[in-house]
Amino acid sequence: MGDFQQYDQDFYQTGYYVDDQGQATYSYDPNYPLSSEYQEGEGVYDSSMDTAYPGQVFQPGLPPGMDYTATGDGYEEEPPLLEELGINFEHIWQKTLTVLNPVMPADGSIMNETDLTGPVLFCIALGATLLMAGKSHFGYVYGISAVGCVGMYSLLNLMSDCTVSCGCVASVLGYCLLPMVALSAFAIFHSLQGLLGMFLAVLVIGWCSHSAAKIFSTTLGLTGQQLLVAYPCALLYGVFALLSVF
Repeated sequence: MGDFQQYDQDFYQTGYYVDDQGQATYSYDPNYPLSSEYQEGEGVYDSSMDTAYPGQVFQPGLPPGMDYTATGDGYEEEPPLLEELGINFEHIWQKTLTVLNPVMPADGSIMNETDLTGPVLFCIALGATLLMAGKSHFGYVYGISAVGCVGMYSLLNLMSDCTVSCGCVASVLGYCLLPMVALSAFAIFHSLQGLLGMFLAVLVIGWCSHSAAKIFSTTLGLTGQQLLVAYPCALLYGVFALLSVF
C-alpha cells in the first residue's frame, strides 16, 4: 500500500498548482509612449464627422449643392430608343417621297446616311410580292442587291473625289427599289409578259435609275455626270425587272 501511495504521488507531476492562480498580474505603465496618431486625435471618435445620407435605399443621392438636372442624366434629356437604334421615321418618309417624286430635289444631308431600315423593308416587300405571284426569289433579291451595292460602291469611289461608304450606297439603292416593288405587286393581278408589261418595266427601270442617279449626284457633287451614274443603276434595276416579268 505504501508503494502505491508513492507511485500515486510520483504520477503526473507538473509544475502547475491550484494555489498559483491569481498570482499572474499585469500592470499598466503610465510612462508608455502613445502613438502619434492617437495623440493627435485621429483615433478619437468625433460626432461632427457623421453626415446625414441624402439618398434612399437602392437610390444614391447626389452631393449637397449639386442639381440632378445639371448632370445631364435626366430621363427627359435621353434620346428616344428608335433614334438610338438609328431608326428615324421622318427621314425614312422624306427619302421615300424623294424617290416617288422624280422632280423633287434630294437633300444631301439626309441622303448621306447609312439608314438600312427602309431598304431592308423594301427588299422584303419585293420578295413577298414575288412570292405572291408564284416566284420564290428571296435569295436572288438579296444576292443581286449585295453584288449591285459592291459594284456601285467601287464605281462611285472612282468617279467622285469624295469617299462614300458602302452603307450609304446600299441605303440609296434600297430606297430607289420602291417603284420596283409596285411593279412586282402589279404582276400579282396582271401578267407582265406582254406589251403593257414591257412598257411598265421600262418605265419603272427609268424611274428607279433616275431617282438613284439624282441622289448620288446631289450627295457626291457629281454635276453633269448624272447620266453616267444612271447607266449602271439601270443595269441593276433591269435585273430586278426581269425577276418581276419572268
